[in-house]
Amino acid sequence: MIEFKIAKKSKKSSARLGILKTPHGEVETPAIVPVATLAAVKALRSDEIEATGTQMLISNTYHLHLQPGEGVVKAAGGINTFMNWKGPSMTDSGGFQVFSLGWGRDFGVGKVTSAKAAAKYYPDKIERAIEKGNQPKHVTFTEDGVKFRSPLTGDEMFLGPKESIAIQEKLGADIMFAFDECTPPGTTREYMAHSLARTNRWAEASLTARKSKQALYGIVQGSNHEDLRKESARFVNSIDGFDGFGIGGDIGESREGTKRILGWVTPLLDERKPRHLLGMGHIEDIENIMAGGADTFDCTVPTHYARHGIAFTSKGRVDFTKAPLLKSKEPVDRACGCPVCTGGYRRNYITHLMRAQEITGGALLTLHNIWFFNAYVAKLREKIRKGML
Repeated sequence: MIEFKIAKKSKKSSARLGILKTPHGEVETPAIVPVATLAAVKALRSDEIEATGTQMLISNTYHLHLQPGEGVVKAAGGINTFMNWKGPSMTDSGGFQVFSLGWGRDFGVGKVTSAKAAAKYYPDKIERAIEKGNQPKHVTFTEDGVKFRSPLTGDEMFLGPKESIAIQEKLGADIMFAFDECTPPGTTREYMAHSLARTNRWAEASLTARKSKQALYGIVQGSNHEDLRKESARFVNSIDGFDGFGIGGDIGESREGTKRILGWVTPLLDERKPRHLLGMGHIEDIENIMAGGADTFDCTVPTHYARHGIAFTSKGRVDFTKAPLLKSKEPVDRACGCPVCTGGYRRNYITHLMRAQEITGGALLTLHNIWFFNAYVAKLREKIRKGML
């Protein structure tokens, strides 16, 4: 199980400093949680991840179920032993894959795509595209879970609260999440209310299914609808047994939207329990995320952008696929203390690697980006400590 202790509350916002104790160590919060989808942060060894200052990782239940299978991970001693990661760990529920294989695939949208931007992908007016009772083309919702086909074998699969918790228990992470439906941007209120009722039933079923001592977080949904977000927060908070809370779904069309949703939700959640914001963490969003009261948050931005040649620096983003950088003998960022910037790697070399499609280039930028994000979060923690955030 876990323990959470609040060390300081901000007087300027809902931000707070805390210590999250897990069977694999402590996490100083607020903290970013890099994504290790298939029990790996792409291109990095576990010791390299540790060198970035990363405190906790989150892995993907759905993808690990597909390969290598939760039985393989359990036989190896659980996900920490399997991937040689000594720190705390989380596994998601698979709810996001329900979205990405369903409405996300149908409409070609991501969970944080603005409703305005998403509208051009929708086959009908956005307010009519997703309605109560409608089903995605490639996913079928039932009262007990979701039917779909494996993208690897084409075999029919089923994932629901019982299945998700059983998989997560075999994976053995310190923290699990209840199974839910992650809805897309632009969801109508009618559909969201229908989906939320189902997610609430699945929350209770997830708790009933738990047999291990692993921590389990309930998830708040409700899209951009204030009344539904608050309804969801009150419901999840009222259930005895959740060790913390996840805040999921489409979480605003803008930074202000995310801040607004957190403002609706966090005051209704038991402050003694940790809160995790699912799938959010652009560098520009992090201060609002922390000010909104999130204790941890996961995001693929540092790794995804790195693989595409983008480094985050104290001077802004730098594109390492551009030829002019082949002439630069500068480090990625002179102000950065990561092993890449202090270890003798230069912009010209990394640019060469990216343009030559050598995987080492992506690995170096991934290490730098994760270090940069962790350092940025640490600076914001200090601002909370000094009463500035």
